[in-house]
Amino acid sequence: MHTCVIIPTYNEAKAIAGLIEQIHKIGLKAIIIDDGSSDDTVKISQAFGAEVLRNPSNTGKGASLIKGYTFAVSQGFDAVISMDGDGQHSADDIKSFIRKAESSDCGIIVGNRMAMTKNMPVLRIAANHFMSWIISIIAKQHIPDTQCGFRLVKREVLQKMDLSTTKYETESEILIKASRLGFKIESVPVKTIYSGQKSRINPFLDTLRFTRFIILESIRSLKHV
Repeated sequence: MHTCVIIPTYNEAKAIAGLIEQIHKIGLKAIIIDDGSSDDTVKISQAFGAEVLRNPSNTGKGASLIKGYTFAVSQGFDAVISMDGDGQHSADDIKSFIRKAESSDCGIIVGNRMAMTKNMPVLRIAANHFMSWIISIIAKQHIPDTQCGFRLVKREVLQKMDLSTTKYETESEILIKASRLGFKIESVPVKTIYSGQKSRINPFLDTLRFTRFIILESIRSLKHV
């Protein structure tokens, strides 16, 4: 299975070099989608041999993911793994995604951090459980960690999907729309590394966006019944 790794970044100069090196050691292509960083993220990524796509300004994680997915499909990849660029995801888990993808007919594989939450902030655990419960209901299949950005999406899913969001809710939109298209979603356990990173989610604006998104998708789900 011809697979690449896409990494949306915004000022990730501290962690990006190590992640790129780990991905290359596995033998996969690393594609950085930089969302208007003001630090040396782009320069470091290029120096370490990653393909870099640049957004002229900060457009949002979802917009960067869509740009990366579109590019990967145009390059003929069979599957695309997405990872965060802040060092919270371990490249050691990539092989688990590929093994699952090659042995299953599922369309998406999502990392599941909820079995290893020892170092995860309590509020984040509660929020993840709540959001995963809501998204699983709308998607009509159990997804234990819908908020995990470490995931694999197969080419056939990306070719059929039309995404409309551009911020953090895009990852949830992908799961819901893939489910409506009839694709099965499975999970693999992954480690999450916390070392003092600050979340870039805006507690007010992003909560409002997510709430609006959930309400609209719930209405659409009722129409599909």
